[in-house]
Parts: sequence; C-alpha cells; structure tokens
Amino acid sequence: MESSSSALSRLSRFNRHLQPPEGSIYDKSLFKISPEVSDALSSGKAVLALESTVISHGMPYPQNFETAKQLESIVRENGAVPATIAILDGVPCIGLSMEDLKKLAILGSKVRKTARRDIAHVVSSSPSFSQVAARGNGATTVSATMFFASKVGISVFATGGTGGVHRHGEHTMDISSDLTELGRTTVAVISAGPKSILDIPKTLEYLETQGVCVAAFGTDEFPAFFIEKSGCKAPCRVDTPEECARLIGKMIKCDADANAMLKLGSGILIAVPIPKEHAASGIKIENAIQQALKEARDRNVTGSAETPFLLQRVNELTGGSSLASIILSDCL
Repeated sequence: MESSSSALSRLSRFNRHLQPPEGSIYDKSLFKISPEVSDALSSGKAVLALESTVISHGMPYPQNFETAKQLESIVRENGAVPATIAILDGVPCIGLSMEDLKKLAILGSKVRKTARRDIAHVVSSSPSFSQVAARGNGATTVSATMFFASKVGISVFATGGTGGVHRHGEHTMDISSDLTELGRTTVAVISAGPKSILDIPKTLEYLETQGVCVAAFGTDEFPAFFIEKSGCKAPCRVDTPEECARLIGKMIKCDADANAMLKLGSGILIAVPIPKEHAASGIKIENAIQQALKEARDRNVTGSAETPFLLQRVNELTGGSSLASIILSDCL
C-alpha cells in the first residue's frame, strides 16, 4: 500500500480534473492572484490551497519561514502549484511571493488570525505607519482559506489540522467556524484530522449535522492530528487516491464525482493519519494536553487565543515532539 505522503501527492495532481466550483466568478479587483497561480488556474493545472495561520501563529521565526518554503516546495515537486492564502495590506492574496511569506513569518502573531467572520474587518482596515503589524494583515484559518479558495476556483486545500468543537463545548458553545464552512463551501480539505486538543466525538457529530462527507484515508479509525488514532470510528474510508478523487474530482476514468454532480453544496474532509515514523507518543501528548487545558482555564485563556496557547504549551511540555508532528503533517 502507498505511503500517506505518496497518496496525498497523487491526490493533489487530480485537482487538474476539477472544474471551478459553481459561483466561482469573482471580481478580480478584489483579489491579488500571483502570476503562477493565475496561469495555473487559466490552463487547468493542479492548484493546491494552503493556509497562512501556520506561518504566523504555528511556530517561531525563522522556523515558520523555512516550513512555509518547504510546504510549497513539496507541492511543486509533486506537479501542482501552491496557493498560500493571506490578507496583506488589506488585500486578499492568492499565492504569495517569498517576500510575502517572509513578511508574514517575521510579523508572526502580530498578524491577525483571520477566520471567515474577520475577513471584512481585516480587508477594510488600511494599515497606518504605526499599526502596520496589527491592521490590514491577516493570516487565514481553515474557514477563511476555504472561502477565498472557492471564490477563485481552487477546489482542494491541504492543512495540518482542522478546528472543531472544544472540550466542554456543550457548555461554552465554542465551535470552530471551520466546521460550518465545511458545511457550506465546496472545497475538499485534506488534513491530519481535528486538533487533538478538541472534543473529537462532538466534532464528528457536528460535521454530520452540517452534512459534511468525512472520510479517513487507509484506516477505519479517525485520526487526531498529533496521533494516528482518536478512538472514534471514521464515518467512511477511502483506500486509494482514485477513491479520494471520485469524491472531489469531476471525473476519474468512468466514475462521476458524487459530491459535485449532486451539487450538495458542502465540502469534504479527508483525514490522513500522520505517518507512524513521525507520530509522537499519544499518551505523552494527551497528558500534556490535559495540563495545558488546566493552565488555560486557570489563566482564563479563551476564544481565538486558546488554540495557539494550547499548541504552544503542548509543544513545550513535549519537548518539541508535537511541533515536529505538526510540521511533517502539514508537509504531507
């Protein structure tokens, strides 16, 4: 059986079979699309969307910059064009230059973490000399990246982990907008599963409520970002890139794509377990998660600040092994 990295590499190339999603006609003046991405979209070449929050909030500089370059290099090596998405100086950018990537990496957490709800505010904020780091620049989360990708006709998006229902979410109603975006935007998201700091059973229930097709690649058990197994059975399983492509492509051989042909209007989440050789110890990470969650409660860290805090603390408590897992998961 193929390795997960090989399968994802082939899957990215199947994007060339996709037609731009319905409703992808857009006002070009609203976006800045890199020449490489524009040419690829015009010629029908495979394009793979990438988020930018991992650059600004996922790890420190210069590690974040090196990782961003590595991600784009892997996409190109496998026959596709990377389209890292961010908002820079108030303009949504589809495909970033090396200078743009470095700018995001250096600014780091000074850049606003931008979900769908934040887009209008960030785009309408013209940066001034004194506030250039804080206003007009946005690092897109899964939901914002999906939104922009769908607007320009990019149908496949790869990321490390998705958001979900937070632990004790039945009391706080803290549910990531990634889940609702998956329910209304026709983009296929390839990831290592929801972040393991979340309540994964409730996340899967919420995705079902949103009508999202959820599949695990090569396994019956749903993965959990840092670790291969979450303890939850995957709603469905796909074992080959061709099976994945039939879910998201226009046509592979003689098989029509069910999601597009039926015009379900929702996205697809395909979760690929992190490779065994890169998986950190699940028990070690789970213990670190529990400690980080307690610290977050004690310090009253909530909302959009919670996930970066938890990821940073888990990384510190595990001696960097969890961060290594994230990086490699993103690269795959």
